[in-house]
Amino acid sequence: MPIRSTPTPLDRLADTFTPLLRWVWLPALLVLAAACGGDGGAKLRVFAASSLTEAFTDIAAGFEAENPGITVQLDLGGSQRLRSQLEFGAKADVFASADQLQMDQAAALGLTAGAAVDFASNSLVVIASPGGAVRGLPDLAKPGVTLALAQSNVPVGSYTRQALRNLANDASLGLGNGFDAGVLSNVVSEEPNVRIVAQKVALGEVDAGIVYSTDVPAARTTGDVRVIDIPPGANVSARYPIAALRDASEPGLAQDFIAFVLSEAGQRTLSGYGFGSP
Repeated sequence: MPIRSTPTPLDRLADTFTPLLRWVWLPALLVLAAACGGDGGAKLRVFAASSLTEAFTDIAAGFEAENPGITVQLDLGGSQRLRSQLEFGAKADVFASADQLQMDQAAALGLTAGAAVDFASNSLVVIASPGGAVRGLPDLAKPGVTLALAQSNVPVGSYTRQALRNLANDASLGLGNGFDAGVLSNVVSEEPNVRIVAQKVALGEVDAGIVYSTDVPAARTTGDVRVIDIPPGANVSARYPIAALRDASEPGLAQDFIAFVLSEAGQRTLSGYGFGSP
């Protein structure tokens, strides 16, 4: 017959506090495990031009599906603002710009790792409020018309002003040498990114604006817009470069993401949203 020992006062004290200690230390251990990356995953932070919103959302989802445990965090905005954030210390792994100028500035500041590569192209269109005064290109310069454009330091804003100069200088269109100045005199709102321009037109706050052709579907989720094409000879081909960043916390994943954007799957997604090939 087994002999039972008589619990000492210390044993009884330990029995009393064991459940309490379990509840105190277990949550702390779980927090510590999470802080140490207990799920084994990694986060990739991608800075991308606002015009890439829908396409890169799908591309990020596709990349995550092919790389279980990896999370892609998209930071979307005007390319000039994103480049400025990087200049002032923001941390990211990949930068996808809507023009070469912002990428060149990032490279000149030593922010990129290796050469950038073009991954998509785009073009411009005029969008107009159906009830507004703009029904064709000549109407953009008529007195009293209200226009929204992106700021001149924003890629689409720079492209817009180049396209307006091209339209004015193309004698075959008959718009006249002062056409670009007339259009700019009707601008009542200059915006920090193309999506705000599209939104203002779709809401009927202005008669018209100039955006990327890929922004038309997004504008139409807000309201109806009329699309007016810019002749190919006067239009501008916007190039989109992408590069890994020097201070990337996940340099290998950054290169893998860029490869995915350039892959058949990535290019198919971009094409589905109206982007041209690089």
